[in-house]
Amino acid sequence: MKDVTFGVIVGTRGFFNPKLASNGRKDLLALLDKLGYKYVIVGENDTQFGLIETVEDAKKCAELFRANYEKIDGILVSLPNFGDEIGVVETLKRANLDLPVMVQACDDDTDNMEMQNRGDAFCGKLSVCNNLYQYKMKFTNTTFHTCSIKSKELESDIVYFAKVCKVVKGMKTARVAQIGTRPAPFQTVRYSEKLLQDSGITVIPVDLSVIIGSANKMSDLASEVKEKVSEIKKYGSIQSDITDDKIIRSAKLNLAIEQFMKENQCDTGAVQCWDSIQKNYGCAACLPMSMLGEKGIPMACETDVTGAVSMYAMYLASGSPSGYLDWNNNFRQDRDMCVNFHCSNFPKSFMGKELNISNLDILGNSLGYDICFGACKGQAKAGPMTFAKISTDDVWGTVKVYFGEGEFTDDPIISAGGLAVCKVPNLQGLLDFMCKNGFEHHVAMNRSNCAKVLNEAFENYLGWEVYWHR
Repeated sequence: MKDVTFGVIVGTRGFFNPKLASNGRKDLLALLDKLGYKYVIVGENDTQFGLIETVEDAKKCAELFRANYEKIDGILVSLPNFGDEIGVVETLKRANLDLPVMVQACDDDTDNMEMQNRGDAFCGKLSVCNNLYQYKMKFTNTTFHTCSIKSKELESDIVYFAKVCKVVKGMKTARVAQIGTRPAPFQTVRYSEKLLQDSGITVIPVDLSVIIGSANKMSDLASEVKEKVSEIKKYGSIQSDITDDKIIRSAKLNLAIEQFMKENQCDTGAVQCWDSIQKNYGCAACLPMSMLGEKGIPMACETDVTGAVSMYAMYLASGSPSGYLDWNNNFRQDRDMCVNFHCSNFPKSFMGKELNISNLDILGNSLGYDICFGACKGQAKAGPMTFAKISTDDVWGTVKVYFGEGEFTDDPIISAGGLAVCKVPNLQGLLDFMCKNGFEHHVAMNRSNCAKVLNEAFENYLGWEVYWHR
């Protein structure tokens, strides 16, 4: 996902050759163009060479940033020479965007240290960062204290920072649909809406009857229903004894949820997926949730709102769909492995083979299979994964989260629903932490390695209580 726009500050200081900074500015913009990122920066004629040094420069730059607030996702500060700490910090203070900031400084050529070629950004970066610390402005550092703008390290740092920016801005503006109430037996999915709102996350609740009513009003012959039925049939392999009326019913539920999400500008959501939807409408919610997740609109099970937020954060960090699972079973006697399960709503890209779409197994056995069509079954294909679970701790008034990285394995297992065989280093230590700190049995998983991005976003910028398992 390259839809990121940076506000760019290129600093300079009068004691040093401004041409070094001017050339650095050109190189940095060329790099951003190469990587496909957009940027907002003062023009070359607005300040000397388009650089920031004086308070007047800072005022111009801050006004430009404020005018483009809706576009900008984060700020890149580059110091091709020593830079002026006042110019940088005044820009950020006056703009007051409350966005992630990355500070980069350029290497000097040790074999070419005449004054016209020296930048001293190595020293200048310390001064700039000292000012950011004084002003309590959070920022992200580069891998190396200084590096060339043309280096692979900076290229990698910018890509990483862009992901951090997406997660931070996404969390601070997230709108989460809560479709229905939580299942009464699951006190584990209780959460504090107010604590989420304190981080900028807004919950949009809707009674499940509104969604069911919207679905029931749709004609089986409506063009959008027919199109959704066709989409479902292409999405996976439907069990041969499933009749068309059940597929149509699922299609209408899918459309009703999609319509609510769109009308209310929701980014993610959680659904009361049992057992009212089966008893009062006649199908499972898993398939619509899976299809939305595959499109980048993660949907959590059992009205687990903080689970939906967890899924969305990892989607922002990786650009790939997130799944929602239970930490469910041991795997033989390997204590670093386990089996994770759900009915399921796995996005189809989670599976190693074609998705099998049929009836819920556990609920079908108790409620009747005739009202339980829409489970997405299969095993997650082998590969890297990141796991995460955000939770609100009402007792301590905090948002807390754990996350880490592991892998899905291709060890075969035969059981019902959607399955994932997971390998996590020191899994027993993780489970012990979860038990002692009141975390739920639910977990969001994503087919990527994005724990570092989550850590920077959650701990540094959002100020959440973080446990990075590694």
